Amino acid sequence: MSKLVTIYGGSGFVGRYVAQAMAHEGWRVRVAVRRPNEALFTRVYGAPGQVEPILCNIRDAASVRAAMEGADAVVNCVGILVPEGRNRFREVQAEGAATIARLAAELGVAQLVHLSSIGSVEGAPSEYSRTKARGEAAVLEHFPSAAILRPSVIFGPEDQFFNRFAAMARLMPVIPLVGGGTRFQPVYVGDVAAAAKACLLHGHSGVHELGGPEVETFARLIERMLRIIKRDRLVLSIPAPLGWPMAATLDILSGLTGGFVVNRILTLDQLSNLGRDNIVAADARGLGDLGVEPTPMDAILPEYLWRFRPDGQYEEIKASAKLMREKH
Repeated sequence: MSKLVTIYGGSGFVGRYVAQAMAHEGWRVRVAVRRPNEALFTRVYGAPGQVEPILCNIRDAASVRAAMEGADAVVNCVGILVPEGRNRFREVQAEGAATIARLAAELGVAQLVHLSSIGSVEGAPSEYSRTKARGEAAVLEHFPSAAILRPSVIFGPEDQFFNRFAAMARLMPVIPLVGGGTRFQPVYVGDVAAAAKACLLHGHSGVHELGGPEVETFARLIERMLRIIKRDRLVLSIPAPLGWPMAATLDILSGLTGGFVVNRILTLDQLSNLGRDNIVAADARGLGDLGVEPTPMDAILPEYLWRFRPDGQYEEIKASAKLMREKH
């Protein structure tokens, strides 16, 4: 019988690509998510019955165990960018990761891959990074042979980075940025999934930091995005001291609504993260050590950002027609 992998958060941005990659390798895949009905699209990644969404809440150990029963391997892709409802950084990224690793050890799971992020250190200024670090520590405590993947900002068709700013560019003449000089090393979501697959197929363990072939500042990345979507916008770098009151105000407004309105624009925690570069360390093991060739941004970004162009999918056709008229 083919091997079985349980992917926690398997319908999310990264998880769906891991699920698809493992299904293509002939593995059976359990997609463990809070809302299985919203993850039914993952079934088409394999043959009938090969990929199955199941109910699981990472905060509930019993459901985590039930999703893991009989699995040969586990991949934890669960993470949050901002706290929302009962999903808080500590409960999801630290305690949830610990629960998965502890149960994987108890149930005799052979392999565990844990998705973290670059900059995950206990002394980090942001709670996001501190809880990621605590999650890593818990994983290695319970499951020392685990593979931990630390990506920089991840890009791909469903990302919350380029898509977010491209949507802003359709409506705003100015794109304000706090931390415009912070350096990132964007990595393609397909490469992150390939890294997870390599760990499962070849038994890689330890920490790997994942970044693409290009390192650019936040501002330069947004300028690249604007060129692709063919929109002339001013990228305005806002000094950090001015960003703090803005983020604090947004956090306060969210708090006043009891969390009903979630601050997805700029939080104080995100602002803390923007004060540090988000790139692969010089001495870190990376994609190359896992046999994955990093994908450049220009090979992927135009494939999904075209919809933000003034004329969408017809932009290139109109440009070609205009050129022909000028020639004649």
